[in-house]
Amino acid sequence: MLIKVPKKSDISENMVTDQNVYQDRRNILKSMGFFSASALLASPSAKAIDWFSKKEKVFETAPLTHNKAPSFSTDETLTPEQKVISHNNFYEFGTSKSDPIENAQEFKVDPWSMTIEGLVENPITLGYDDLLSSFPLEERIYRLRCVEAWSMVIPWNGFPLASLLNKAKPLGSAKYVAFETLYDPKQMPGQRSRFVGGGIDYPYVEGLRLDEAMHPLTLMSVGLYGKTLPAQNGAPIRLVVPWKYGFKSIKSVVKIKLTDRKPPTTWNILAPREYGFYANVNPKVDHPRWSQARERRITTGGLFSQNRIPTLPFNGYEEVADLYKDLNLRRNY
Repeated sequence: MLIKVPKKSDISENMVTDQNVYQDRRNILKSMGFFSASALLASPSAKAIDWFSKKEKVFETAPLTHNKAPSFSTDETLTPEQKVISHNNFYEFGTSKSDPIENAQEFKVDPWSMTIEGLVENPITLGYDDLLSSFPLEERIYRLRCVEAWSMVIPWNGFPLASLLNKAKPLGSAKYVAFETLYDPKQMPGQRSRFVGGGIDYPYVEGLRLDEAMHPLTLMSVGLYGKTLPAQNGAPIRLVVPWKYGFKSIKSVVKIKLTDRKPPTTWNILAPREYGFYANVNPKVDHPRWSQARERRITTGGLFSQNRIPTLPFNGYEEVADLYKDLNLRRNY
């Protein structure tokens, strides 16, 4: 599918995230001793990128073959590809939004190994080529809502997580699905030091209930904009759960484990009062230090275009509401 994108333009972080939100989220790390004030506000790696420099390293991506029509779509304006690949939270490569694209260009994804294990009848190991060929690839245009109150609209390429789990054949005792990111400090500078990597105890881990993982909207993405994933977006494979805040959509996955116990999750370990296990987008439940009622949509707007819109329950994906009909969403945030 050919996707036309608007004219490329750079974007600064203060154009998409309110300054108090940006600073507050990192103040928790500062208060825990993981950052100095200068590191929070003026990281030397946060310099502007010259997109037209011939010396600039670019992570190689490749075209993907997928169904012609998106299986899930929206009439909302797509976020330009250049902004999707240049504005990222991926602390393994640094804590500033510009760090991942600068620090991940030498990241190696082939060979790769991802295992599906635990309470399954048929444990699976997939190599790099398997990730791209084991299941028919679909295009899905999803909204992505960050807990920092900015959002994007992204055309992902991938396959339902349910297809992968069904192949592994979950046992009746399985209730949760745990995920783990690659641990490779040689390639990921944020993992070499708790000061560089935001105080996180790596590897990054996440989790879903089994029914959430099996929902048709839950995607394992291997690409965006019709090409394989750039390293800074979670190459070669990442989770996408569009009704949850973006930190739930774990990147560069190497292990999926089915279990009968709720698995630990990275941000809940670091700040349990602020980042719950469920992390469903909910405009009525504020972050302890900022409102979640509205968001700043990253589109083609310039400095004076705020693009502020109301946040929708479940990020607009109300079809998942039945998963939580017996759950207090204010208590289980």
